[in-house]
Amino acid sequence: MGYEDVFGAWSASPEQFWLDAAKDIAWMEPPKTAYEAGKGWFPDGKVNACHAALDAHVEAGHGGQVAIYYDSPVTGTKRQITYDALLADVSAFAAGLKKLGVGQGGRVLIYMPMVPEAVVAVLATARLGAVHSVVFGGFAARELAKRVDDFAPDLIVTATCGIEPGRKIPYMPLVDEALALSKHAPSRVIVKQRPEQDAVLQPDRDIDYEAIIAEGGSEPCCPCPSTDPLYVLYTSGTTGTPKGVVRDIGSYLVALKWSMTNIYSSQPGEAYWAASDIGWVVGHSYIVYGPLVNRSSTVLYEGKPVGTPDAGAMWRIINEYDVRVAFTAPTAIRAIKREDPKAELMAKYDLSRLRYLFLAGERADPDTVEWAANSLKVPVIDHWWQTELGWPALSAFPGMGDTTIHLGAAGRPVPGFAFDVLDEDGHSLPRGTNGAIVIKCPLPPGSMTGLWNAPGRFEEQYLSTYEGYYLTGDAGYLDEGGFVFVMGRTDDVMNVAGHRLSTGSIEEVIAAHPAVAECAVVGASDDLKGQVPVAFVVLKAGASPAVIETLEQELVASVRQEVGAVASFRRVYQTQILPKTRSGKILRKTIRSLIDGQSFDMPATIDNPDAITAVRDAISSHA
Repeated sequence: MGYEDVFGAWSASPEQFWLDAAKDIAWMEPPKTAYEAGKGWFPDGKVNACHAALDAHVEAGHGGQVAIYYDSPVTGTKRQITYDALLADVSAFAAGLKKLGVGQGGRVLIYMPMVPEAVVAVLATARLGAVHSVVFGGFAARELAKRVDDFAPDLIVTATCGIEPGRKIPYMPLVDEALALSKHAPSRVIVKQRPEQDAVLQPDRDIDYEAIIAEGGSEPCCPCPSTDPLYVLYTSGTTGTPKGVVRDIGSYLVALKWSMTNIYSSQPGEAYWAASDIGWVVGHSYIVYGPLVNRSSTVLYEGKPVGTPDAGAMWRIINEYDVRVAFTAPTAIRAIKREDPKAELMAKYDLSRLRYLFLAGERADPDTVEWAANSLKVPVIDHWWQTELGWPALSAFPGMGDTTIHLGAAGRPVPGFAFDVLDEDGHSLPRGTNGAIVIKCPLPPGSMTGLWNAPGRFEEQYLSTYEGYYLTGDAGYLDEGGFVFVMGRTDDVMNVAGHRLSTGSIEEVIAAHPAVAECAVVGASDDLKGQVPVAFVVLKAGASPAVIETLEQELVASVRQEVGAVASFRRVYQTQILPKTRSGKILRKTIRSLIDGQSFDMPATIDNPDAITAVRDAISSHA
């Protein structure tokens, strides 16, 4: 069936469509009901994510297939882990977690680099029916502490370090500091000792990861209601307070399996590679759960697109592990193109068996898509989704034989997602007209079911602006062919190389500097990363020349310490005044237009037009 037929089948009978799709995963008790308002998708089904990802395949005789190709150029390590071996470690680790008091409904926070032990921790938590929250290893102690306090985990699983090209990032000092800052710090920390960084374990708190595995216990899978939470994944909010996106178990697995087949066209037994991090939603969906539920061989890569050792790293991986479908961010392709514009390093590898390259995380500019497509000689498919949605909502559909691509568009709606573009009053806009991109409720399987500890915030932020619609926070338009063009964010969350970061969290750090009176952070356009944060600061009266001279250096260091290097924060502009509305709201959109050199209409509500000149002068003087 082609795209129109499949989308039509969903439109005609959404519940039957998803009940049929649900047959493709391993249930413990298959659902008879597709959807019930107030309860969610597949409310009468029972399932376990680890069972669907591992046990079911081993029981079907596929235990000898490679589950994980681990490739770490930063440590010179490669491993191939079969489904049998992964299941043994996961079961043993689940037994260890249970002895430490983690059970169904418990909570485990995972703060790990890109190592197989991180996947083991994720799946072992799911095996017990507990909830995991993976925190990206690049976050600083302060951000980790916020997540510890909101999630209140029973224990933490971590490693002694993360590794970047040319440097190690010791994790234990960050964990120690985060726990000291936390009000709800757990009493137990499981630590994976890496050869590159030893750590002295605290006898009353820390437990060696390898000791748990060596004990060799086993633990069966817990049958869980389909609507139970599988994980909480924190994403940035405009206030600086992280939002804990909650994902249920059953509907998520159904959506991922459907997408692996119909969107990515990935066949069981093949290698699939999502070049991301398990700390982000792409890592959850398409490094761990999606490929493993599909019985693919997933690639776990601890390296960079360039510099480990060169801009041919991605092509080496695809060649070496016979990757048929790959997925990365446009930032990675731009970085590779910058280093190897003629694709000479690409030519060193046999990429003839790669079928598709998918891009997501930020808007893929046409130049980048065309360069990759012309170099690889395969379809390069931009597609769009969000942490909140959990899987693609706009795409092309190779699994249905549809690789239609319109450059600049993020694709057509995935079955389950009914898109519209509305004006400020909630009226549908004509095709080709920019407005707020929304999705009709209820959202399909796999989407967020709420925000952890914040049901009111969920309703207010996503569902209250337009009745009956989910607000994506993005702006754009639909064309006559039904393709959706996503043009940018409508809020103050930046997209830095595919990582959504809050302007509020960075402003909080900057405002703490004793010389800063007030500040505004905006996302400036960047050819490589899409956006990078820049700060405009107003100094307190009487700030000394010495303070002014070193301010940028100090603020950059503070943001790196408090938020993390992932913020890519490097520019500070000193201005006499910030543009504001009459009610005192800083006009960040206007500042963003100024820093990007774009034309704009003077806001009707501006209180101090002279501030526009002040910001322009600040930009000119810094240059």
